[in-house]
Amino acid sequence: MLLSLSSLATYASKQPSTYDICVYGESASGVITAIQSGRLGKRVVLLSKNTHVGGLVTSGLTATDMNKNEVVGGLTREFYQRLYSYYLQPQVWVNQNRDEFFVKSLKRTYKGRNEERKMQWVYESKVAEKIMIDMLKEANVEVLFNERLKLKGGVNKEDKQIASIQLESGKVIQAKIFVDATYEGDLMAKSGVSYTVGREANEQYGETLNGYRINYEKGADLSQIDPYIIEGDKKSGLLPYIDKKATKNQGETDKKVQAYTYRMTLTDDPANRIKIEKPANYNVLWYEVLLRQIKLNPSMELQKIITLTPMPNRKTDTNHLDFFGASYDYAEANYMQRRQMEQQHKDYALGMLWFLANDPRVPEHIRKEMSDWGLPKDEFVDTQNFPNQIYVREARRMQGEYIMTEKNVVKEGREVAENGIGLGSYALDCHYVSKVIDGEGKLRYEGTIFKPTTPYPISYYAITPRKNEVTNLLVPICLSSSHVAYSSIRMEPVYMVLGQSAAVAAAMAIDQNAAVQDISYPDLAAKLEGLNQIIKTQ
Repeated sequence: MLLSLSSLATYASKQPSTYDICVYGESASGVITAIQSGRLGKRVVLLSKNTHVGGLVTSGLTATDMNKNEVVGGLTREFYQRLYSYYLQPQVWVNQNRDEFFVKSLKRTYKGRNEERKMQWVYESKVAEKIMIDMLKEANVEVLFNERLKLKGGVNKEDKQIASIQLESGKVIQAKIFVDATYEGDLMAKSGVSYTVGREANEQYGETLNGYRINYEKGADLSQIDPYIIEGDKKSGLLPYIDKKATKNQGETDKKVQAYTYRMTLTDDPANRIKIEKPANYNVLWYEVLLRQIKLNPSMELQKIITLTPMPNRKTDTNHLDFFGASYDYAEANYMQRRQMEQQHKDYALGMLWFLANDPRVPEHIRKEMSDWGLPKDEFVDTQNFPNQIYVREARRMQGEYIMTEKNVVKEGREVAENGIGLGSYALDCHYVSKVIDGEGKLRYEGTIFKPTTPYPISYYAITPRKNEVTNLLVPICLSSSHVAYSSIRMEPVYMVLGQSAAVAAAMAIDQNAAVQDISYPDLAAKLEGLNQIIKTQ
């Protein structure tokens, strides 16, 4: 049955279900992969860990990181064109009009639309999910909800091929090609594919922006802030999530990842607004560094603390609720541990918004502005009006046939990756990784990268494992990349483009009875261009 939960009998059955292509992961990349697979006439199943599709694209990240819409083609462009068409309807604007909205959003969303290409990349989460569901239905994609890979013994390999996977429900899925479209890379990891977590040393790939990086120039300056629970009293201990001292030299390797968050949707429409309540697990010390920053600059505006990017119908994409230091173990954690970390991030996000609106130590102008915002009644109705997907900015990264590195994505002295299947264009952008005490005893942020670039190709062989490991798996999200290169590649439209390309490659491998590493790249490129995919820079 399409897009509905299977019967209990089906769930309990261990009789294998057989497909051409199994897409594991309900991210937007997974959705696009499944749609393209279906349009190519393949029998495809999309496995979702919850009751939703779209990942972050339908869970709060609605101010799309699309700085150059002209490099987005194929099915991904079609998705944004469907959003454009939806918002042309006057009746969908319930509390503001279209022109009014685009004036408000102009500066923060690369204009938010392109009239010539009829694309729009600012929207409401519920609208995007409805469009994705429609596209999945049209492509005859079977979707199984509330299904997750059995982490121990869930992957059955025969030689270098994944023969089947077993889900926690007991259901067994057989397929000719598997696609791991998760943010964590569980299927990839459990299939015996080489991967890494964290930051490489600069010397590993001859990079300049990798590894441990105390922020002496980039980002906010914390050096005047006392890091101890009681200011001036070292015996009181450091505030939460501050590393005791910087023990590594700049550019050295470690296992840390950039901060995770939830991209919350808020509204200031009184008719659609739910007041933000103080979380049960509220910890005021989580916000003490922020409070001390505000005390140093009492005139600081709310938009300098969090970004409230306008979305249609008086909603926002709310960013910079980052919880530094709380996500290092997420990639390798089991499901229960991840759920605990997700709850902690939820408590942090809601707690920070409550703190900004209610703590009497926060300046009145910030509290007043923050109190205008609340959760939307008409979004995320089955998860207490809170997004269902945490923003996993980076987790596992495959070490595949080709590794994208800094030299492939920077514009100065670029080494162009061959065999392109899509373009990246966003700046190299790594959020803060940690808060540390430097060698002088001063508090610093650590880990930031921000460096604009120009469009660059992403190699097909960056989404393929090494041939001596697995021959029927493609990985469009946790792809083969250094930490630096990934800081640019990691944008949702790029994942979606790579998902469509993965589907075309998967279909070719099936038709040719070949390993995914052995299909003809010129033939793949021709097929992608025939589907209006943009794979070359101008």
